[in-house]
Amino acid sequence: MRRYLAVGLDAYLCLLAVGLLVRSCLNAGGAGRAVALLVVQLIALSFANQVLLTMAVRASAGKLIMGVRVIRLPDAGRPGFRRLVLRWLYGLLWLPRQPWRRLRGPSAPPPAERPPGRPAEVHEDLAGVRQVRRSDLRYYRAAVEEERTG
Repeated sequence: MRRYLAVGLDAYLCLLAVGLLVRSCLNAGGAGRAVALLVVQLIALSFANQVLLTMAVRASAGKLIMGVRVIRLPDAGRPGFRRLVLRWLYGLLWLPRQPWRRLRGPSAPPPAERPPGRPAEVHEDLAGVRQVRRSDLRYYRAAVEEERTG
């Protein structure tokens, strides 16, 4: 649930930024130029929030507020730039199309036709990263340290 609230907060913060950026874009002279300037600014803001901020502190702004961290699988380390960019592109290009795809009809085979061993949600751990609660990450690190020293 925290993940979804964090995504909602990120969306809200993005809309807030859009509201602040619209005024500067309207003075750009021409509707086409204003829209292009707004889109470029939004993509840059999204990249900074989802990639650069996550590289620095392991979370976007919404995830920081909700106490969620992004980790690399399987060792729970800090995800690298490449993984974060792949994850950002996935969220930017693939996720927004999903409601439309579901309205058109099921594109995935029924569960009986899936190959054995293949998970139902293949995109859950895109680019080898996962979102976890900060407290769970702390407990995991403590357990690993105890196992290593004990």
